[in-house]
Amino acid sequence: MNYMQLDAIAEQLPKAWSSIIVAQVGASNLKVLRMDGTPYAEEVHPYPEALLVLKGQLNLTVQGVAVTVSAGGIYVVPAGIAHGVAAGSQGILVIMDAA
Repeated sequence: MNYMQLDAIAEQLPKAWSSIIVAQVGASNLKVLRMDGTPYAEEVHPYPEALLVLKGQLNLTVQGVAVTVSAGGIYVVPAGIAHGVAAGSQGILVIMDAA
């Protein structure tokens, strides 16, 4: 599949915070998900993770510091850094991470 409408794919997912891999680019996964205002628990990965807000707003916490990412913005979480999502995040999120 070459052309994708990411917001439409995310809207069709059965539940929020359940990502789907829509493509692999080199050694990276390209995922999309729908945010519904509920928080997402803090996590740490052994690889960097790029979080691109396609629509809405992401209320991120990075090592306990609040970061707001608005539509069109991207935040790259370095490998090994604790991050989570605070309540109120809504919209469509694109995640790029290691395959």
